[in-house]
Order: sequence, then C-alpha cells, then structure tokens
Amino acid sequence: MAAPGILRRQRIDVPLLITALLLTVFGLAMVFSAGQTDMPDKGLETLWQRQLAFFGVAVAATWVITRGSVRLIEWSAWPLYVMACVLLLLLQFLGSGAGTAASTKQWLTIGGVRLGQPAELAKLATTFMLARVLASQRDTVTSMRELWKPLLVVAVPWVLVLASKDLGTALTFIGICFAMLFWAGVPWPVLLMLASPGISLILAFSTGVWGAWFLILVALVLWYRPYLLEGVVLVVANVVMGVVAPLLWDKLKPYQQQRFLVFLDPSVDAQGSGYNVIQSQVAIGSGGLFGKGFTLGSQKRLNFLPEQQTDFIFSVVGEELGFVGVVVALALFLALFLRSTRIAVRAADAFPSLVAFGLMSAWFVHVLVNVGMTLNLMPVTGIPLPFFSYGGSFLLVSWLAVAVLLRISAEGRGQADALGL
Repeated sequence: MAAPGILRRQRIDVPLLITALLLTVFGLAMVFSAGQTDMPDKGLETLWQRQLAFFGVAVAATWVITRGSVRLIEWSAWPLYVMACVLLLLLQFLGSGAGTAASTKQWLTIGGVRLGQPAELAKLATTFMLARVLASQRDTVTSMRELWKPLLVVAVPWVLVLASKDLGTALTFIGICFAMLFWAGVPWPVLLMLASPGISLILAFSTGVWGAWFLILVALVLWYRPYLLEGVVLVVANVVMGVVAPLLWDKLKPYQQQRFLVFLDPSVDAQGSGYNVIQSQVAIGSGGLFGKGFTLGSQKRLNFLPEQQTDFIFSVVGEELGFVGVVVALALFLALFLRSTRIAVRAADAFPSLVAFGLMSAWFVHVLVNVGMTLNLMPVTGIPLPFFSYGGSFLLVSWLAVAVLLRISAEGRGQADALGL
C-alpha cells in the first residue's frame, strides 16, 4: 500500500499548477521587460523584484490553503464576505487610485500608505458566498424572483465598487454572477431576461437596434411565459432604459462622453483620451510575427506605451514577442480556463463546483476585457491581466484562487478514488 504522503502528492493537480507557474513566470519576465526603458528614472526597473517578492508570499499562502479543506472554505464564506464589504465601504472614505485608474478609489490608503485593494478580496469572497447561497437552493430556478438572494449577494459589493468609479472591477462582478448562475442550472431565458435592462441601456443609443432588441425580448417573454408581474416589470424596465439612455448621455460630463467617443474612434482625441489605445495598437501591430525581441520594444523603451507594467502589459507581449508570443500567452490562459472547468465538473459537490467555475469566470472576464482594451475592442477601464500585470494584491489573490482550485481538485479526485472511479 502506498504511503499517505505519496497519495497526497499524486492528488496534486499538476496541469493546473504548471499552467499557473508558467503564466506567473511569463508575467514576471514581461514586468522585467516593462522596466527596461531608455528613461530609467521612472522607477520601473525594480518592479519585477517586488513582484517576485509578492510571488513568494503568494506561494506561502497557497501552501497554507492547500493544507485545509473545502468545508473550511465554505465555513469562511460569511466572515470573508462581511469583511470584504466593510473594507469596500471604508474605501469610499480612505480610497485612492493610480495610473489609468487615478480617478477611481481602488487602494485603501491610510496616512499615505497603500494597504491593499479590497475589491480583489471582495471578488474572492463574493464567489465563495454566492456559491454557498446557490448550493443551498435545492429546487430548480424557473423565475427571476427566485434569484433575489444570489443577486443581493453580488449587488452589495457591486454597488460599493461602482461607487468607487471602478468600472472594470464592477464588470468582473457581473461576469462572476451570470457565470455562476449559469453553472447552477438557471435556464438561459431567465438569464437573458435578467440581463435585458442592461442590454437595453447599451443598445438604446441606436433607436433601430434597440427597437429590434425590444421585439426579440417581447417574443422571448411570450414564449417563456414568466409570472405576469415579472413579465410586466421586465417590459417596463426595458422601456424605461430605452428612454433614459439618451437622457443619461446628455447628463454625462464632457470627458465622460469623450471616453465613449474615443472607444468608437480613438482618432477623435489622439493626443488626449485616445492616446493610450492608439499607442497600444501601434505597439502590438509593430510586433509582427516574432516581435522586436525581448526588452527591445521601441514603443515601450521610449515610454510611448502607457502603464506598460500594469494595464497595457499585453501590448508589451505583442510588441516584443509578436503574434507567436501572443498566441502562447492566450494558449496558457485557455489551458487555465479548461483545467478550472474540468475541476468544476469533477468537484465533490455543488459548493466546490460553483466556486471553481466562479474563479475561472473572474479570470476569463479579466483576460477578455484587458486584451480587448489593448486592441480597442473594449473601453479602457483599467483592469489588469491575471498573473501578468504588476500588482501584489492582484497576484496574491490570483494565487489564492489557484490554491482553492488545487484543494477542490484534490478532494474531488480523492472522492473518485474512494469510489473506485
């Protein structure tokens, strides 16, 4: 009979661990490269050393979490969630921003010292809490009113993050919410109807497009036949959003309108709001097939590329490693998503399965928005790239998520072994 230590080692999810390590090493290399500029007085050249130190802390935290159990994680959902919401509330009074997100309140700052980013902890805590609530619902969800508990769980931190003007992180909460509701078995018509007011708000800037969408929504309501009150409220809410959207546009400040217009066409303010995305596109486009070479990107070295160590680090990958480097990076992220989903499928019960899928969805939203932002396929929102962007809080939370997935995978495989599967 094999020794217990050997069995424990055999249950380590090696593909997940190797993928996360490769992403981290890749990211450290790019943070190092981002610091190699022709203007070293910016202080970027030492950031990779700090990132490496944070990685050391993350590895220690990962080891501690993998010694625990999924049940302990489930038990900690409530206190973690409450603590995260309290920290987000404090952020409204003691918060500060940085870089492209200077107008937001992302960092909890006391006496000029940055203590961390509460929103990163909140994403983790909200995932745990939402999984706990959804796992406790035994009956199949057939209407929107049955979702008030999980929606409330997400709404509290989402509102607090939105109050901090951190749109990128707010989008992540929405992604986590809908992904976990989908994984919990909520029917797609319910999810679409739930999202419809937001869709109406976006599409209302084109009367023809909004009209077509509204007809589709009415057809969906007539086909799915929700409760009468739900159907009426849903239709009214979409009409209100369609009417309110143009009025909201007029209420926006000029710089806010400019951001939207820049997303549609960066050249309308090439030296102002559109500068970041234009330089990002130039950097990625100039990389070609194999790139200009590690640390040799001209856009980066001359500091034309904004926030090259954080929000636009993917542009450094494109410029220096070219299309091949971009494909490798995205392939590693795809491997991470697929492995996390496999862990969710093989989890021992509903709670760990939902947690695994929720963590994967948070990473997916970050990658989708960040990469899209560098290519002007998404608005610039200041959202970092997992394992790549410089930032201790984000790297630590990313590895805490890896640790939780490793623990879920180990218990899921352990149960399968016990059952002889």
